[in-house]
Amino acid sequence: MIFEKLAALIAEQFNVDADSITMETSFTDDLNADSVDIVDLSMALEEEFGIEELEEEEASSISTVGDLVRFLQNKID
Repeated sequence: MIFEKLAALIAEQFNVDADSITMETSFTDDLNADSVDIVDLSMALEEEFGIEELEEEEASSISTVGDLVRFLQNKID
């Protein structure tokens, strides 16, 4: 459930096909995300999942979609 929502958000944000996103997709290597992209994604996550703003240390520990899924599971549960 979280992965599907996240894949749709990421696809929209980075203009890629949602089907191309996997748990191993790297934000920097595969999606060429820069700090502005991450901030935009962070704001979209806050809105979609109702979480508080990501702390910088939390964001820095997230490098793949799988990392973000696990992070969100811990935040939402």
